[in-house]
Amino acid sequence: MRTIDLRGRTLSTAELLAVVPRAAEALQTAASVAAEIVADVRRRGEDSLREQAERFDGVTGHEVRVPAAHIAEAVAGLDPRVRAALEQAIERVRSASAAQVPPARETRFGSGARILQRWQPVSRAGVYIPGGKAVYPSSVVMNVVPAQVAGVSRIALASPPQADQAGRVHPTILAVAGLLGIDEVYAMGGAGAIGALASGVASLGLDPVDVVSGPGNNFVAAAKRAVAGFVGTDSEAGATEILIVADESADPRLIAYDLVSQAEHDEQASAVLVTASAPLADAVTAELQRIQPLTRHAERVAAALAGEQSAVVLVDDAATAEAFSNAYAPEHLELHLADASEAAARYTSAGAIFVGGYAPVSLGDYLAGSNHVLPTGGQARYASGLGAHTFLRPQQVIEYDRDGLAEVADAIVALADAEALPAHGEAVTARFSNAAE
Repeated sequence: MRTIDLRGRTLSTAELLAVVPRAAEALQTAASVAAEIVADVRRRGEDSLREQAERFDGVTGHEVRVPAAHIAEAVAGLDPRVRAALEQAIERVRSASAAQVPPARETRFGSGARILQRWQPVSRAGVYIPGGKAVYPSSVVMNVVPAQVAGVSRIALASPPQADQAGRVHPTILAVAGLLGIDEVYAMGGAGAIGALASGVASLGLDPVDVVSGPGNNFVAAAKRAVAGFVGTDSEAGATEILIVADESADPRLIAYDLVSQAEHDEQASAVLVTASAPLADAVTAELQRIQPLTRHAERVAAALAGEQSAVVLVDDAATAEAFSNAYAPEHLELHLADASEAAARYTSAGAIFVGGYAPVSLGDYLAGSNHVLPTGGQARYASGLGAHTFLRPQQVIEYDRDGLAEVADAIVALADAEALPAHGEAVTARFSNAAE
């Protein structure tokens, strides 16, 4: 990993944003390619999806809409140990997601004037589950359960066809869909799947969705940007990121394992360590050199750690570490600090914050109860992770009677006149005059 030495420098927020490690060129390339793919799916539908399956997945002649029998077979063949773990994850995510659904609230301005604030679920959601370098049944849980908790009545799931499964969606993904009662599943992947969910594909019986959610690589994230405006999307959960802030009290071995755990996702994964302790940085680097060759995906990890998106960042003090992290706004933030619980309040921009040595990102990936579909690319400065709220729309219902309107009628007319929109005022005064007047 390269080193970014910020010691002895006082940087503004803009300057910090300029030095954070990002794979900018990869993101730009993904944006243009994804936009073309989405547009092609909108124009040519199933033909485009089949060409993409052959090009990207090495699959031809497969059933794009998954038959119910395939889902049933997958459920029947699910490893009991994996099923038990998934059922535990489902229970925890369902409980945590329920806390994200706000109750309806009423505001009254008198007996005849009220506003009801309610949260309405979208009618239809499309969830995307990656299936390239790894298999993500946990992502099925993280996407489907919050949508169900929100009250979404129709959910479509898309995941890439697998060449080693005769073009079927991976059986473990199908099995989790079956456990959750999802019977509308499509074997399609990447940016094309996002485009298909957004625009619909008539020949497959795929109706357009209202919201698209789910993680993926940079192309999937870019595709969400391309369909925004046609449908709602969650945050752009692209190539994974982990940023660890650590002090001299931290265990360099655990830090190295956590960096590797995220680097194994993808060559474009970001792994960043921020510390004011040069000895700790050296110890972590040594542990990485020991661990990386031994891990199953050693080449992938090596590429991610050597990429421009990964680095060891040396800072002068805790305040600079906080400022750097908040500017970076990582998907996953781990705090390996002596005062981690207290310090967590000062770290305001992160998709999810993992506090202390016993809260690795892996916990959040599977069984913390939190959601692992989180904003990447700095979007955690203004966007949140996936939750029940992703599938809900706040909606105001305004109900006034004659007395309630009369109380504010003169004020409405005054404001309407001030804005040179007299008909606005007349629409109110007409309710208090006879039609002949």
